[in-house]
Amino acid sequence: MIKITDLTKDFGRQKGVFNISFHIKEQEVFGFLGPNGAGKTTTIRHLMGFLNPDKGQCTINKLDCRKETATIMKQVGYLPGETAILDTMSGMDFFKLMANLRHQTEMNICHQLIERFELDAHTSIRKMSKGMKQKVAIITAFMHNPKILILDEPTSGLDPLMQLEFTKLISEEKNKGKTILMSSHNFDEVEKNCDTIGIIREGKIVCVEDIHSIRQKKRKNFTLIFESADEASKFCSQTRFSHGNIDGASVEIKEISEMNMLIQALVNYRLIDIQSEKYSLENLFMHYYGGKKA
Repeated sequence: MIKITDLTKDFGRQKGVFNISFHIKEQEVFGFLGPNGAGKTTTIRHLMGFLNPDKGQCTINKLDCRKETATIMKQVGYLPGETAILDTMSGMDFFKLMANLRHQTEMNICHQLIERFELDAHTSIRKMSKGMKQKVAIITAFMHNPKILILDEPTSGLDPLMQLEFTKLISEEKNKGKTILMSSHNFDEVEKNCDTIGIIREGKIVCVEDIHSIRQKKRKNFTLIFESADEASKFCSQTRFSHGNIDGASVEIKEISEMNMLIQALVNYRLIDIQSEKYSLENLFMHYYGGKKA
C-alpha cells in the first residue's frame, strides 16, 4: 500500500534521507522511530508529495506520490508533525472548510470525534492551546474516513487521558483494516498498536522488524537480590555465570539461555528476589542509538 524505494534527499551537511527503502502492506500499522532530525518528517513529506526526491520513488496504492498527489490525497488522512492551521476561524468552521475541499458531505464522524476528544469546536483557533490545536489536527485527519493514515507525532501536546483515547482510536482504525504509518516518540504507543517497526538513524534505515518477534525475544538478563552482600559475593565467586554490575546484595546476571541451571545454582544461596528484564521496543531502539531518546 505504501512503498518507498531508494529515496534520497540530500540537504547538505549530512542532513536528509539516504537510500531509504521500506514498504507497508495493506491493513498494516507501521511505527516509524527516530530522534528529532533523523529523517522521519522528511520521509513523510515525500509521501505527501511536498518534496521532490533527488533519487528514488514513493508510491501510495501504486500511485506516484509526487505526480499523482491530488488523487492520493482523497485516500489519505494526514497529520503533520507541526500543526499549522488557519487561526482566523473557529474549529467547526475549519472542519467545514476541509469537508468542502474534500467534497465531503457527511459530517457524522467529525461530530463523533469532537465529542470523543472533548473539543470545544466553536472556540476560535487563535485562542486554542497547543493540545486543542492538536485535537483539531487529529479530527481533520480522521473525519473523512480515509483508508490510509499518515501520522507524524500524533499525540504531541495531548494530555495523558487524550493520549490514551488516541491509542484506542488507532486500535479501532486498525481493526477496520486501515493502513497506518505512525511516527512517534512514545514507545508504549507504538508497541501497543504497530505490527512493524522501522528505525531511522542519520537519514538511513537501520532496522525494520516485526513487533511480534520483539515481544517473543527471551528474557535473558536478571537481577538477583541476595539476603546480604556476603551472599552476593559468595555466589559470584563460586559460580560461573556471566555477571555484570554488583551493587551490595544485588547482582546482574546476563545472557541466561538455560533457566534450569540458574535455578539449581541458587538453591545453595539465601535469595530475596529475582527481577527479570524483558526485551522491549525501547531496548531495540537503544541498541541502535546507544542512549539517545526517540
